[in-house]
Amino acid sequence: MKASILENSMQRITLIMILLNAFTTPLMLSAVNVAIPSIADALSLNAVLLCWIPMAFLTASAMFVLIFGRIADMIGRKKIFLIGTSSVIVTSIIASFVDNGIALITARFFQGVSAAMLYATQVAIISSVFPPEKRGYAIGLTVSAIYFGLTAGPLIGGYVVDLYGWRASFLVHLPLALAALIIGVLYVKDEWLSEERGSFDIFGAILYMISIFIICLGVSFLPSSLSFILILFALSGLTFFFFFENKHKHPIFDTSLFFTNRVFTFSCLASVIIYTATFANVVQVNLFLQYLKGLSATTAGLIMMCQPMTMAIFSPIAGRLSDKFEPRYLSTVGMAITCFGLVMLSNLRIGSELNYLILSLVITGLGFSLFSPPNVNAIMGSVEKKSYGSATGAMATMRIIGQMSSMILVTLIFALIIGSVEINQDNYLNLEEAIHTTFTIAAILCIPGLYFSMARGKVF
Repeated sequence: MKASILENSMQRITLIMILLNAFTTPLMLSAVNVAIPSIADALSLNAVLLCWIPMAFLTASAMFVLIFGRIADMIGRKKIFLIGTSSVIVTSIIASFVDNGIALITARFFQGVSAAMLYATQVAIISSVFPPEKRGYAIGLTVSAIYFGLTAGPLIGGYVVDLYGWRASFLVHLPLALAALIIGVLYVKDEWLSEERGSFDIFGAILYMISIFIICLGVSFLPSSLSFILILFALSGLTFFFFFENKHKHPIFDTSLFFTNRVFTFSCLASVIIYTATFANVVQVNLFLQYLKGLSATTAGLIMMCQPMTMAIFSPIAGRLSDKFEPRYLSTVGMAITCFGLVMLSNLRIGSELNYLILSLVITGLGFSLFSPPNVNAIMGSVEKKSYGSATGAMATMRIIGQMSSMILVTLIFALIIGSVEINQDNYLNLEEAIHTTFTIAAILCIPGLYFSMARGKVF
């Protein structure tokens, strides 16, 4: 009985630690997004550099999440989790003191490295602590915490930016991050090492990181021909990495599932597509509200809450429905609704009513919430228990790649239509056109997403 009580106590305290960071990481990301116009004005950043404020974060996360996942298996998941939490605190403080765009982008890169440690360990720690009959409940709470962080970020970020300036947006999450760190150091004792640690694939890790970095470097040269050369070169490197890992005894990324599991493969592809289509919404809508509509950061934050709040409300419902109905049908309906919401957003103009924008965000959020939990259910239901770790790692990677691709799309369109100039009244029409073009392309991307979602096959 005592052992059972202690076990439950450890489960609760570990879950609290995870939930705090699951909330604070998206809070950190979305709060800074609201501050982007203020940052642009203060540091005199052009439209392309502006996109690199979130892009640097995502680049680093994509480069390191697989690496830290493998390292955590070898030296301890709690250790990497706490190092990541400490690093988030330090890099956030540094970011709040920078005085130029390059320094800020650099700080955001190291913020992304820190966040990668958390992305790589959160679900793994939950899976290590909770038995199968409780694991779904714990993961569900973690997902809800993420969405609530995305919801609170624009509101809190907008409020502090209006009161204290853009630097405060980098500090709003620190109390909760510090609380998670203290709980982890004082009360969580286990390390959760992998039983089969093996060796570390140094070549694969370097190849993966360099390929991701070159892709992002190529983006910085858009729309020049050098950009496309670099991106194609990097994609070739990732292709080689994919097949190399499939042959390695101790890969940092288990790619064998992509060769043998149609449901898994198509579900991951659908995930990449929907994140590519939707992630940059917050950046574009924020620019639309603050530049083209002249609203304050606080008001913009309130309106931008509509999409993540809808996701937070309906995702648990969609998760429960996916236990009763074939996930592919729910996900496909969700993808279709998301596509419709993006079509609505593509019709935004300077004269558009705010009610129209709010409705568009709600519809997009509803579609995403109907897609995501059933899609995750399909992925996890298609693999054996021994592959749960690989499956969760793949999901995190696909999400980050999709998020990064979304920002690449925005950066490319902004570079082509606006160029490397500061956003002001002289180019508001160009900004309007860039937003229209990006949302149109995002809606079109959902068409192959519909195919992958439906054609994956049955899970149950």
